[in-house]
Amino acid sequence: MNADSIEVIDDDVTRVLRAKSGAERLRIASGMYASARRTLLASLAADPPDWDPRQVSEDAARRLPHGAR
Repeated sequence: MNADSIEVIDDDVTRVLRAKSGAERLRIASGMYASARRTLLASLAADPPDWDPRQVSEDAARRLPHGAR
């Protein structure tokens, strides 16, 4: 997928998400962000292997929108 493509949410997923409260949708989004951050941190910790945890966290924060450390 390139940067110019747009992903479309499946109609079934749309129905499920619309049935959820705003708080439930925020909880889902927060969990997805946390999962993406954990995956990114693990990847960054492995390459380059000589980075300390602070460098890994700073690079992850730079790469993720509104990066939290």
